[in-house]
This record gives sequence, C-alpha cells and structure tokens, in this order.
Amino acid sequence: MKIVRDWQFVEAEDRGASAAIGNFDGVHRGHQYVIGIARERAQELGVPLGVVTFEPHPREYFAPKAPPFRLMNAEARAHRLEWLGVDKLYELSFNDTLSALSPEDFARQVIAEGLGLSHVVVGADFHFGKGRAGSAADLAAFGQEMGFGVTVAPLMREGDEEISSTAIRKALSEGRPRDAARMLGHWQRIDGKVIRGDQRGRQLGFPTANLSIAGLHPPKFGVYVVKVNVLTGPHAGEYGGAASMGVRPMFGENVPNLESYLFDFRGDIYGEHISVALIDYLRPEEVFDSLEALIAQMNEDCARAREILAAL
Repeated sequence: MKIVRDWQFVEAEDRGASAAIGNFDGVHRGHQYVIGIARERAQELGVPLGVVTFEPHPREYFAPKAPPFRLMNAEARAHRLEWLGVDKLYELSFNDTLSALSPEDFARQVIAEGLGLSHVVVGADFHFGKGRAGSAADLAAFGQEMGFGVTVAPLMREGDEEISSTAIRKALSEGRPRDAARMLGHWQRIDGKVIRGDQRGRQLGFPTANLSIAGLHPPKFGVYVVKVNVLTGPHAGEYGGAASMGVRPMFGENVPNLESYLFDFRGDIYGEHISVALIDYLRPEEVFDSLEALIAQMNEDCARAREILAAL
C-alpha cells in the first residue's frame, strides 16, 4: 500500500482510484462496508482501490485541547487499511488550506483535479468542506458536474444499534472489548513503538513492552487478556499475553500507558513497533498490601489469560 499525503502534487500512477472517503477511526464494520463498495467499483473500472482520510483528525485540529477520543492512531489505521487490501491511502494533511475549502472547492480541487479520483464512496452521514457545509447529496451533484462517480452507502445497523465509533468507545470505556470487537469486525488494537518504562515489571518477574496511549480514547483501566504482534525486528511474530492499562496506582501517580507481558518470550524489543489486541477484560487496577500480593495476583491474571486465549 502506498501512502500519499499531498493532494496538490500527485504522481500519475497514484491518480484515478476508486476511493472511500472519511476519517475511518477504528475502521469498523460500517467503514469496511463503505470500503467494500469502493473495491467493487475499482474492480469494475479496472483502477486501484483507495481510501481518502485526514491527519490529524479534523476534530483534533479544531479542538486540540479536547479529551482524547481516537480509537486508532494513524499507524494503526494504516496497518488495518493495508490488511484490507487498500492500494492507495491518501492520508491528507488537514491544515488551514484544506479546512478553508468550500464544499465545491474540495470536490473540484481535491477530488477531481488533485487526486483525479474516478469514483468516490461515502457514508450517508458524510459532510465535507468548510464548516461541514457539504452533504453526501451535494457531493453526488458535484460528481455529475465534475466527472467522477459517487456512491452514497447507507449507515450500518445491528438490530436497533447503529455501528459507530461512538458506540465502540462506550463499549471500551465500560471494559467490554468483545462487544467493541463485534462492532469493529476485528480486535481493538493499540499500535506503536515500544518505549522504556520504569523497569518495575522486570523487577517483579514480569518484563513488559510499554506503549503510550497519548491521543487515544482510553479503554477502561485494568488488566486485559491480549494478543501482541511484534511487527518489526528479529522477534517479529504473534504472542499471547496479559496487559495492564492505566496509571499503575500501586506505585503512585503515573502517566497512563499500556504495559504488555508477552508469554513465553525472551528478547529485547525496545524501539520495535508492536500491535496489541485487547481480547478480554479481567479486573480493574488495584492497590495491594504488598508486592508479594501483587505478584500472586499477576500470576493468577496470567493463568486466566492463558485459559481464555486457549479457548479462542
């Protein structure tokens, strides 16, 4: 998958795709449905499959001090889109220039002239242009005028529930990663580079791979069953594990992060990129009377995690 970030200077081989447009936070089943329609049009037209998205997320751009809300960082989103078979990821820089474009200017300058898209697919709730003034119906009209096809996909529902990033955030906040996975169509993952922590896990006999969760919607703090994919380096592969999400109250006040203990693993993965899938929620964070009590509980957590992973 090729990532294109500048819509004003696009090479000839990167033009002409059939592309889904949106923020695709979480790349949930509704997003996958939209991308699937774009794939069908790409096959019909004999062109690459593309996704047009924005970085930073427009909500982050306009409200940088708001609480973190993203389900995925850009790295995790790109990994998921590549796994779905996307050929061209147009990860456009959302800045003063792009945010100031009217709906008509966005359609003409970005879609038609800049990226030269042959077909675009959007959800029924899609809005675009300055002040989100443009609707999906407006985009369809611009497409007829400017020479690109437009498909408007209905929103996906499951019973009375709309599958949405908001519903997924709620499930994660309540410690329901399996419900989140049902709506996502995949496990909720946190991706990033392994950072150095305070080495307490190593001292306790449970060395961990630490990831920052800065900028992400925080799932319920506590202990999780996880699958860890080491994406780079000599130890690349998938490992089962148990992870602590939160502030580690046993050791005072700390910045929230994700610390994963990989089962049956020996090696150094500092600086490597990993992807941690949240499988199940075991228990909330706790303060124990002693380190011995904490270690005993960690052994119980790992035993339970192994049982759950074995049953998948």
